[in-house]
Amino acid sequence: MEQNDNILIVDDDREIRELLAEYLRKNGFQVSVAANGKQMRAALEVAAFDLVVLDLMLPGEDGLTLCRELRASRHKTVPILMLTALADETDRVVGLEMGADDYLTKPFASRELMARIRAVLRRTRMLPPNMQREENSNQIAFGDWLLDTAARHLLDASGTMVALSGAEYRLLRVFLDHPQRVLTRDQLLNLTQGREADIFDRSIDLLVSRLRQRLMEDAREPRYIKTVRSEGYVFSVAVRLAGGDAA
Repeated sequence: MEQNDNILIVDDDREIRELLAEYLRKNGFQVSVAANGKQMRAALEVAAFDLVVLDLMLPGEDGLTLCRELRASRHKTVPILMLTALADETDRVVGLEMGADDYLTKPFASRELMARIRAVLRRTRMLPPNMQREENSNQIAFGDWLLDTAARHLLDASGTMVALSGAEYRLLRVFLDHPQRVLTRDQLLNLTQGREADIFDRSIDLLVSRLRQRLMEDAREPRYIKTVRSEGYVFSVAVRLAGGDAA
C-alpha cells in the first residue's frame, strides 16, 4: 500500500463516514468523504482517487446507479468497493455485474475493510502498465468486431448484436486494453472476479472458452485470444477506437 493512495468514501451515514475516514487516515491513506452522488461528483472533479468505497443504500441516487455512472464515465478505471447492509445475494451480484470490484456487508470490522481495500488495489495493479487512452468513441474495433462500451455488447461485421455477460465483458475489456501482452491466468482471474480467487480455480479457462465462442473462434486455431503455454493468454490482433488509430 502506497502512502499516497487516495480513497473516496461515499456514504450517507455521517458517523460511518467519519469513523472510516479516521481509521484509513491512521493507516496512511488520504481520504475524502461524500454523502451522496452530487458530493461524489464534486470530489471527483477536484481530485484523482485510487479507490471509491460506495454505499449501496443511498438516498436519491443509490449505489448501483452511481456505480453504473462511474463505469460509463472518464473515471471508469477507478476500483469500487461496494458497502451493503443487504443480505440478499442478488443485490451483491448485481453490484458486481454493474462493475464493482468487491463488496462488503455491513456491519463489518475496520480491519476487514482495510484487507478488502488492499486486495482490490493489489488486483488492480497486477497488470503491466496500461496503454491508457481517452475514449472519444463508444465503440472499440478489432478484427471483424465492434465492442459497444456503452451498451456492453458486440457487433459483428453485419451489425448483428451479440450480448455479453458481465464477466465476459470485463474479460474482453482487459484483453482490449492490453493487446499483444501475455496475461497470466491469475491476473485475468483476479481482475474478472470480485474477490480473492482460489489458486487452484481454473474458471478463467471456462470464461475464455465462452468468450471465444462469442467471437466465433476456431478452437484449434483461434484468431483473437491465443493460449501461451505455461503462461496464460494473449490478445493477438490490433485494437483501435472506431475511427481512431490502432493500438
